[in-house]
Parts: sequence; structure tokens; C-alpha cells
Amino acid sequence: MIPPMRVVEYRPERHEFAWTFGGAAPARRVTPGTCLRLWTEDAFSGRITSTSDRATEVLDMTEVNPQTGPFHVEGAEPGDTLAIHLVELTPARDWGASTTIPLFGALSVTDRTALLHEPLPERTWIYQLDRAAGTVLFEATSVDLRLELPCNPMLGTVGVAPAGREVRSSLVPDVFGGNMDTPEMRAGATCYLQVNVEGALFSVGDGHYRQGEGESCGTAVEGAMDVVLIVELIKNAPAPAWPRIETDSHYVVIGSSRPLEDAWRASQVGMIAWLGELYGLDRLDAYQLLTQAAESPLANVVDTNYSAVTKISKALLPDAAAYNGVHRHLREQARTL
Repeated sequence: MIPPMRVVEYRPERHEFAWTFGGAAPARRVTPGTCLRLWTEDAFSGRITSTSDRATEVLDMTEVNPQTGPFHVEGAEPGDTLAIHLVELTPARDWGASTTIPLFGALSVTDRTALLHEPLPERTWIYQLDRAAGTVLFEATSVDLRLELPCNPMLGTVGVAPAGREVRSSLVPDVFGGNMDTPEMRAGATCYLQVNVEGALFSVGDGHYRQGEGESCGTAVEGAMDVVLIVELIKNAPAPAWPRIETDSHYVVIGSSRPLEDAWRASQVGMIAWLGELYGLDRLDAYQLLTQAAESPLANVVDTNYSAVTKISKALLPDAAAYNGVHRHLREQARTL
């Protein structure tokens, strides 16, 4: 008889949020194979609730992207691979918020893209969630236009503690994962991350009810999220240099850097390495296959580092069992919950 899966429930209070990857004490210790039922606050720490709220007036920029965690995974050691399978992502509120923020966003003056004209004006949008229809409502503020957009829940941040005692803001994406802001991080996906410290110390947060590729203005439809995930530990396997995601339909690699082309290059090189592991291809064969088969959507072009995606459809490839079939196993486990 198969023993029941251990389930840990954790709903942090405000004083228990983590604001960094690395440098935070573990909120809980869990064993591989544990299911976690979590709640995450929105990227604004719940401080934006109406269209009259302005980011510069209500936000504390030292308290954005609150993380639920970190979680110490028993037995995790540097060089191992952590697998985080997202079972369910459910909006925890009936509305989400998005804003323009001065000196932030892909099409605005920033402190790094310094120009003489003023930043874009501040504005806030509140999206009402229709759970029955599975939509969020866009309401224009300049004209009478209302659009029902599909609700596509995702997590903006999934990450582990960096190596070398480094502490990184929860606004940053890098090799440890972090604020990658990719719509690929949805229910049914398994994220693979290299373990850098004992226990891995992973955390999640930054729920989005919907986000377009690139997250152009810098904020998605930000919302609190109820999260169900399963964590597993992979020993004695090549740890990914860059975060990987496996879904039922695709292999995905996320690269994060500046400039944007370096983020794209990192994701491409990361996929070449994965194709080599999956099929034994040398670098040039993998490079050629990648060139003809890859899709390259953007994740974000607004964060401290930009994030680019390289993905390949499994339908184009021979059947393979990445990490000895961990994704398939976790999908089966998820169905038993």
C-alpha cells in the first residue's frame, strides 16, 4: 500500500514574508515528495486596492514581491536538482491590480535609460475576476472599452537561494530562478532548479491572474494566490545551469541577463545542453535542431535582469524521460491529491 503524501499548509503573516532569495531563515522544513498548500500575497503587498491608489503614494519599494518561504528541503545539497511541480494556482481574491510606475516599464524612461523627458504618468487598473467564466475584465480609463480576457494564473517568482552566500532581491531573476515572470510557470508545469546551498531554500510568490509575454508596463494583473505544489529532489543528475520547465507539451529554458540578447543566448545555450542530456546530441547537432525547432517568447523586459524563454514542442521530438520521468511521476502524484 502506498503511504499518503505528506501535506504541509502554510499561510504566512505579513511579518513572515521573505523579500530576498538567500539570506532568509527557513519558514518550514520539508521532505522530498511533500505537497505544500500555500498562500502568496500580491506583488504590491496588498497595498493597491482601487483605481485611485498611486504606486508612489502607497507602495513601500522595499516591500514588493513578498515571498512565501523559504522552505528547507531535507537532503538537498549543492549540485542536486530541485523539482517543483505546480499542481494548482487559484486566485485568492476576486480582483487583481496593475499599474504604471514612474521609472519602471519597458516603454518608459528609467534610471538606466536616462532621458530628459518626464516619466509616464501613474495610473492604476483594477481587473474584476469572473470565476465562472474564467476571465478578468479590462476596463479602459480613456474611453468606454471593456474586454473579458482569459484568466491564466501563473507565478512570477519561483527560486532557490543563490550560491556563495549571495542575497538577491525578490525583484531579480537569475540562474537561481527568482522573478522570471514567465507565463510558462503555470499549473501542470514542473520547474527544475540547481540547488546551491544546503536545503535549497526555495520560495514562491508574485501571483499573476494574467500576463502577456514581456510584461511590458512592468506589472501584470497582480493578485494573491492559493498555491498547491509538490517538491521533489533529484540526486546524481546534471544540475541545470539555468532554470528549466517541463510541461506535458514542451521543454522550456529561462535565461536572465542584460542586455536582452544575452538573456536569449543563455536560454538557447541552456536548451542545447538539455537536448544533449535527453538525446546524446553533441553541441552542433543540438544547435542545428534548436535552430529549426525552437520557439522564443519573452518572459519579461522590465526586471533588474530581463528574462527570455526558449521552448521546444515535445511533439517534434522522440519520446524522452527527462530526469528519469520526474515530471510524469509528479503529474500522477498530483492526480491523487
